[in-house]
Amino acid sequence: MTVTGGIIIAMGGFAPALSIGYIGAKAVEAIGRNPEAAGKIMVNMLIAMAFAESIAIYSLILAF
Repeated sequence: MTVTGGIIIAMGGFAPALSIGYIGAKAVEAIGRNPEAAGKIMVNMLIAMAFAESIAIYSLILAF
């Protein structure tokens, strides 16, 4: 793996980590405000987290 591969993984892992943390925090906040909607919020949260995580997986593939 070259230096550029390491940079790709670092940059590709940083943004998804921040976005997943933000998504989780906002979902917990939304559930705290409206506990009855927890089921709908959790589904949307998991989908959004999966899309954010796919960016990290794409960067891992590009690094190789």
